Amino acid sequence: MKDREHIAQALAASGYIADSELATAIALMQRLRRPLLLEGEAGVGKTEVAKALASVHATELIRLQCYEGLDQSSALYEWNYQRQLLAIEAHRGRADTIEDQIFSEKYLLERPLLAAIRRDKPPVLLIDEIDRADDEFEAFLLELLSDFQVSIPELGTIKAVSIPHVVLTSNGTRELSDALRRRCLYHYVDYPDVEREARIIMTRINGASASLSLQIARMVEGIRKEELRKVPGVAETLDWAAALVGFEVRDLHDAPETVHETLMCLLKTQEDKVRITREVSERILGKVA
Repeated sequence: MKDREHIAQALAASGYIADSELATAIALMQRLRRPLLLEGEAGVGKTEVAKALASVHATELIRLQCYEGLDQSSALYEWNYQRQLLAIEAHRGRADTIEDQIFSEKYLLERPLLAAIRRDKPPVLLIDEIDRADDEFEAFLLELLSDFQVSIPELGTIKAVSIPHVVLTSNGTRELSDALRRRCLYHYVDYPDVEREARIIMTRINGASASLSLQIARMVEGIRKEELRKVPGVAETLDWAAALVGFEVRDLHDAPETVHETLMCLLKTQEDKVRITREVSERILGKVA
């Protein structure tokens, strides 16, 4: 599948190493012009897909960070009330002539969703952690993604100038509606296997040799198999790799003290730090070829 191979190579050139299934999902997303829903644990690189895709297309990345209580005004548009009040004050006594002016483009504040459909060149619209938003916002979003147009009472219907490349991410903290899932293509992003994580390290960390990157990936794989409260993601792996390179570690077996002391880059809770004792880290390191 040429599209898949092309997108995989383009993503790699932008610093994102995708597996074949993800490359296929992105290729289909672009061919079918459908939103792509990426689900998986925090830290596996879902957000980085959108960033890399924006780089591939040399286009703007517009990000909507979802949270509980997110409403349409925060995501779509707002009126610049301060400027409107100043304009009303300046035209005191002539309210009938100023009303049409203050509800014009000049006083409109674009939020991510409106901005994404008003760009001449299709941007990448990242709707990050959609599972943190509530059901009402999800329903509103579904309507927008279906028609790519919005209605602003004072201005009328605004249709998309271009259709953005839409990437939604979810950490699975809330079950998404069937309607939203039907609207999107779907891919589950898992932790990378050892070989792919080693490639990611070599791509992103200057000075990380092939042998060191493979050792780091194998060590992280071993740590992930422990019963941790927060399993380290790819971002933590890269932090750890950067720290080891910074300490001029060339082989993990030559620096067991540094290996253990820098595990703070991977372990994000006191519970996990207590669990991964020096003995445990040495045991895992002993299995790393």
